[in-house]
Amino acid sequence: MSSPATGPLLLLDGASLWFRAFHAIPEKITAPDGRPVNAVRGFTDMVAALITRHAPARLVVCLDLDWRPKFRVELLPSYKAHRLADSGGHSAGAGPDVEEVPDTLTPQVDMILAVLAAAGIATAGAEGLEADDVIGTLATRERTDETIVVSGDRDLLQLVRDDPTPPVRVFYVGRGLAKAELWGPADVSAKYGVPERNAGPAYADMATLRGDASDGLPGVAGIGDKSAATLISRFGSLDALVAAVEDPNSDLAQGVRAKLRAAEGYLKAAAPVVQVVRDADVELSGPDVLPTTPADPDGLQALAAAYNAESPIKRLVTALGSRAS
Repeated sequence: MSSPATGPLLLLDGASLWFRAFHAIPEKITAPDGRPVNAVRGFTDMVAALITRHAPARLVVCLDLDWRPKFRVELLPSYKAHRLADSGGHSAGAGPDVEEVPDTLTPQVDMILAVLAAAGIATAGAEGLEADDVIGTLATRERTDETIVVSGDRDLLQLVRDDPTPPVRVFYVGRGLAKAELWGPADVSAKYGVPERNAGPAYADMATLRGDASDGLPGVAGIGDKSAATLISRFGSLDALVAAVEDPNSDLAQGVRAKLRAAEGYLKAAAPVVQVVRDADVELSGPDVLPTTPADPDGLQALAAAYNAESPIKRLVTALGSRAS
């Protein structure tokens, strides 16, 4: 199978996209046997649209093998604790905790993975880690092509870079594909007020300071978005800011100094929780080169019929073929 000589590496945050697809499309859409397939159809359409829009040479769907990694929970027990399911819930990962996932979404994940395998699209995971860490590792070690990360999670804005080349951009789909935005360092700097020269790491430092309720991060009491961005801009990094707290000669207001000193334990624990892992032991299901024809055309058509997904799978096949030279 041929592939374009050039094009970006597209890294998809799998769970982020199939959760979005599940909630965007009615569950009344079912397979011939009655199983809901709304997430399968929506996710497949998203992948087709992303291939058409970005014309990638390579593509990897990144997976959570542990949605709540042990090292993060040990550092910060509140991490994603509000997402734990009650008894009888279903797990979206391989960790010891159980994440609250809709009953009708869980079986669709296996269907999605089957479609990806038949299409010849690679998946990747890292034992004990989240998709964010897989994405962080693959983006950090890429030395050939521009990398475009696709996610509805702003945490991944910490990966944007211009140098060292190649660049990394985040295609943020938090408001849906129709309103998706491509973020680089200049965009992150303009939106959040962090320095452009190190916008990615600065965003992670700012997020640590302000907190993130969606991930169970309380943040520093009394420090909001603007004050967090101002502090990181002034001092350059969270490490430099923490050092300034202990320096009586630093240009730091006493009120802010007191707030940061009171949160010393939180800041020490939260920084490595917020920062994605960049050196994970990532395992891919196969080559990341995006094929121009499905790896298993007959198998893919059989899945299309079984999942009532003929139209989105046809669009996926067309998207793959449109890249043939």
